[in-house]
Amino acid sequence: MTDFSAPLLAWHERHGRHDLPWQVCDPYLRWLAEIMLQQTTVATVVPYFERFRARFPSVAALAEAPLDDVLALWAGLGYYARARNLHASARLVMARHGGVFPRTLAAWTALPGVGPSTAGAILAFAFGISAPILDANARRVLGRFHGLRGRDATTTRQLWDYAQAHTPLKGAGVYTQAIMDLGALVCRRTPDCGACPVARSCAYDGSEPPPLKRVRPERTVVMAIVHDRAQKVLLVRRPPHGIWGGLWSLPECPTLAELPQRLASLGIGGHPAAPCPPRRHVFTHFALSIVPVPVALGSVTCRVSENSDMMWYKRHGARPGMPAPIWRLLNHFMEII
Repeated sequence: MTDFSAPLLAWHERHGRHDLPWQVCDPYLRWLAEIMLQQTTVATVVPYFERFRARFPSVAALAEAPLDDVLALWAGLGYYARARNLHASARLVMARHGGVFPRTLAAWTALPGVGPSTAGAILAFAFGISAPILDANARRVLGRFHGLRGRDATTTRQLWDYAQAHTPLKGAGVYTQAIMDLGALVCRRTPDCGACPVARSCAYDGSEPPPLKRVRPERTVVMAIVHDRAQKVLLVRRPPHGIWGGLWSLPECPTLAELPQRLASLGIGGHPAAPCPPRRHVFTHFALSIVPVPVALGSVTCRVSENSDMMWYKRHGARPGMPAPIWRLLNHFMEII
């Protein structure tokens, strides 16, 4: 035990989180939770985790499921590459490891979407293996405690060294949860140093580097809401990679002038109405302005039912894997047509 880990563990026993639904020694559930928790809060993840656990109770069930089913259940959680990686990893665990989760860092980091910190957390939680983590919470805690600032490679290597030094050989799972909890509950962006169990030894002086001013580039896209008299709307599958990869969305093009050509490429004849007011959605690295254009269906020269990348969506039917902003847009539109 170090002068950091010992008081941290004592604090966690009294003040830490002990009732999260994934706090079991099950590598499948721990892996599922750690992927969902990447860049997402616990409060947001809990209901998604519960639904996933009910629908896919094992890695075999997840591996056997169609990707569309996985994406549909993930809809609204964001960062959809995580869902695609989760599905691909499940299939690799079945194919490479016979459905048995590995116990080495190298094997875990060979799976899509699993970095060294995620792998370390899974090994510690599921198997009690002493492996360090350096997620956002741990990085903030250790950086303040040791007086390290910045995100350059040298600082990151130093923080990994400290993370390794503080992680005990026994009880690594409890320690890992403790440092996560300290960062989430006490050592937040605005820390509560009076409640911190390691404040006496901490190098933090109350100052922080100025936050980077993020300037998000703006993008605009035109999306066609092609609808028929039965209030069904045409959806198309997005490419497998990139933003909303593999999800169902609306036909789109960069400008209004290109809309007729885009519809023709789908075999759709219709009558575009005036564009609706733009709807803005902010991603991590850019902001997207969606210009919706209702299109009353005139004719369909292709057979949508025979095209795996096109489908008709009805509001009260089963919701496919669809980005939350598109789902909200369609719900609003279907209320007024």
